[in-house]
Amino acid sequence: MTLSFLYRAFCRVLQLIRLICRSDTDPAVEVVMLRQEVAVLRRQVRRPALDPADRAVLVALARLLPRRHLGRFFVQPETLLRWHRNLVTKRWTCPQHQPGRPAIAKGTTALVLRLAKGNPTWGYRRIHGELVIMGIVIAASSVWAILKRHGIEPSPRRSGPTWAEFLAAQAKGLVACNFSHVDTVFLRRLYVLVFIPHDTRLVRIAGVTAKPVTEWVAQQARHLSMNLAEQASALKFLIRDRDTKFTGSLDAVVVADGIKILKSPVRAPRANAICERVIGTIRRECLDRMLILGCRHLEAVLAE
Repeated sequence: MTLSFLYRAFCRVLQLIRLICRSDTDPAVEVVMLRQEVAVLRRQVRRPALDPADRAVLVALARLLPRRHLGRFFVQPETLLRWHRNLVTKRWTCPQHQPGRPAIAKGTTALVLRLAKGNPTWGYRRIHGELVIMGIVIAASSVWAILKRHGIEPSPRRSGPTWAEFLAAQAKGLVACNFSHVDTVFLRRLYVLVFIPHDTRLVRIAGVTAKPVTEWVAQQARHLSMNLAEQASALKFLIRDRDTKFTGSLDAVVVADGIKILKSPVRAPRANAICERVIGTIRRECLDRMLILGCRHLEAVLAE
């Protein structure tokens, strides 16, 4: 480290003496400082970034110096030749355009996928026809490519529906019911009757009582029939468990409306999974987090 410093200082002193002999002192010292700065920058920056104006100035000044002095600068003859080749390339190279057909709009792609997923029996030809009706201009082969790229079979499905599709189609005719109990602050047990259609999953709290007797259960069934009067033709089955609180009077009211009773097996909550899960959600997220004072308080909490 010390020898390197002494060597560099010695070189700068010799350059300073040489310049002093030629001209005044101030320009000589300034030139030595500039040379030292250039040397430092060369050690830190291997390839400086130059603007076109910088390149033009350096090329113009290089023509004024003897050839033997050009080796001191970072701009070498190979650099000048590369700059010239780049200028020639930019001058004669035509702008490149993306070959092939124009890209399909994202909205069109989303619409194709929506039609394919919502109508599994449609092939790419049917989807293309629907797009033409909507005024969307696209080739049938493009629809085929979109479906294939997103992992959807372009040809219509020849096999039957899946279990999920089958159950979703049958859900319009199903309604489930079940009882849930809540213990108040005073250790009084209240019973809540819950109905839930499988298609809409709209929870209906039929009523709250401390004594679910036969007359009360039958009355709640009549209220359900009136509330679902518009859907009475679509409802075909009522799913319930074998709880003794469901008496023959409820079955009689429901059967009178043309609805068949489906009793779940003993100790098989999964047979009435939708209603059981709704009741469990109400308990975990609401009723287990507060103290219920009475019947009116419970009705207000459930309604909210």
